[in-house]
Amino acid sequence: MPFITIPKHLLAATALSALLAPAAQADHWAEASPDQLGLSAERLERLTAVMQAYVDEGVLPGMVILVAKDGRIAYSRAFGHQDVGSQTPMTTDTIFRIASQTKAITSAGVLLLQEEGKLLVDDPVGKYMPEWMETTVAVEDEEGGYYEIPAKRPITIRDLLTHTSGIPYGAWINGVTDEAWQEAGITGWYFASDDEPIREIVRRMADLPMIAQPGTEYIYGSNTDILGALIEVVSGQPLDAFFQDRFFDPIGMTDTHFFLPEAKANRLATVYEMTEEGLTPAPDVGAMWDQGDYVVGDGPNVTFSGGAGLVSTAHDYAAFLEMLRQGGVAPGGERILAPMTVTLMTTDHLGGIEFEPGAGFGYGFEVVLDPGTLGVPVNEGEFRWGGAYHSTYWVDPEEEMVVTYFTQLGEETMDVDDHGKLRALIYQAIVE
Repeated sequence: MPFITIPKHLLAATALSALLAPAAQADHWAEASPDQLGLSAERLERLTAVMQAYVDEGVLPGMVILVAKDGRIAYSRAFGHQDVGSQTPMTTDTIFRIASQTKAITSAGVLLLQEEGKLLVDDPVGKYMPEWMETTVAVEDEEGGYYEIPAKRPITIRDLLTHTSGIPYGAWINGVTDEAWQEAGITGWYFASDDEPIREIVRRMADLPMIAQPGTEYIYGSNTDILGALIEVVSGQPLDAFFQDRFFDPIGMTDTHFFLPEAKANRLATVYEMTEEGLTPAPDVGAMWDQGDYVVGDGPNVTFSGGAGLVSTAHDYAAFLEMLRQGGVAPGGERILAPMTVTLMTTDHLGGIEFEPGAGFGYGFEVVLDPGTLGVPVNEGEFRWGGAYHSTYWVDPEEEMVVTYFTQLGEETMDVDDHGKLRALIYQAIVE
């Protein structure tokens, strides 16, 4: 599809209408003026101007930003379009594919089951899914192939939570074992279009060679999809029903789904990529940027991916994060998790295992350990992550702040500096 050039005056008018549109999710919790929360409304307008410029210049199709402080929403803005071709404006209740932001919810589900005495994170995964009790690890040989050796110990639930199980992301980034994973039909992180339950996909994974011994390396892979299957086995519920009962309903996440009801399909943002012609809708390429399959009726709708399957809104996801910031209590007052569970989730569990300098990894989140090493506006104890479609979020306990930033941009064009400027412009607006 050719790039559509839109006059700046129309873009500005559309952005204004989006800002004035009612936010269906905003009634989860109270709003307040920035000045009441130690933020400068004048300085926040710098953020508004910079983000609008990304849209005006055709760098991003649009975005939604939510900033909450001390349990109240200080800034909630929509910019640009959720679909450029149809000129559908972005609104604060636009729905986005959140990809790996699903992981935090799945990780919380596992910890909730520990709270109920149904599992322990140090349990072998094979205690609940027997095919995982004995696994193998690939060792590269001199010819560029590999041979398999037994894993030195069973993979534990804790290994999955911290991505230290040695499990890769299918035939995508794991290298030497690509062919084996491809032959098994597991080629990446996208499972929504599959026609079998996640439990069956995970069952086949157990027979494939891993690429490191359990507990020895941080390898970002299919760990959280395995945790989603584990939740189904231990709880006796499909993952979508478990999430609905334990998180979405009590927290008030009314627009978070694995597969959207058809009535909400018109609110789903389009994924874009940057080409020589400008922003164009990303193609349907199955294992990566599939535009379909997230709506009931567009696909088999039977695969609930705990690693990357959910769609949500900026408000819904912020409500989940606010629950964690409040020590497990949802914005509406219902306790979801114990304070110690939140502490476990947001504490570094990697020890000496190599990760990003200045940061560690907890049960579902990157955790900031040394702001000086990171060298950006950040406080120790911040926990954060993002999604493959260029969304991001963080929780800063010291500033009592939650930030969600949703847009839809293909991975191949992610050299945009919007994430860095988002952070810089939010922190420069904090004046108290």
